Amino acid sequence: MEITTAMVKELRESTGAGVMDAKRALEAAGGDMKQAVVILREKGIAAAAKRAERETANGVVDSYIHAGGRIGVLVEVNCETDFVANTEEFRQLARNVAMQVAAMNPRFISSEDRAGQDVEGTDEELCLLSQPYIRDGSRTIADLVKDTIAKTGENVRVRRFERYELGR
Repeated sequence: MEITTAMVKELRESTGAGVMDAKRALEAAGGDMKQAVVILREKGIAAAAKRAERETANGVVDSYIHAGGRIGVLVEVNCETDFVANTEEFRQLARNVAMQVAAMNPRFISSEDRAGQDVEGTDEELCLLSQPYIRDGSRTIADLVKDTIAKTGENVRVRRFERYELGR
């Protein structure tokens, strides 16, 4: 199948991938857009693993207020440079994480943070990164972070969060 410019453009717009990455993924998938997205996501996961040890000294603190002011959340999401911290993709990730914390009330960021704690419940219930994303249950918050790493080319971490609820 011939890979057209329109196909590459559509894949780029939906994933944020570079032109050549989108073209290669479409070629590997034989023109199948869904399979190309999967290929790019796998490539992004591999790239995220390579970046995992890089320092994240920049980022944003974002807030989210829900239920008429009854629940409030502060989250800190870090990246490597202030340039990426100011991108729409990065700020949207911080906002989505804050909404997730408000909705699902996790206790820990990851299962590593939970280690040694005597708390009942599954990682999916208690650990933010393991939770299904509230807007798309087929993906986790860790998947959102990995997608942002793939789009920005930088290491990204959810560093901490705090959830406030009236009466608690």
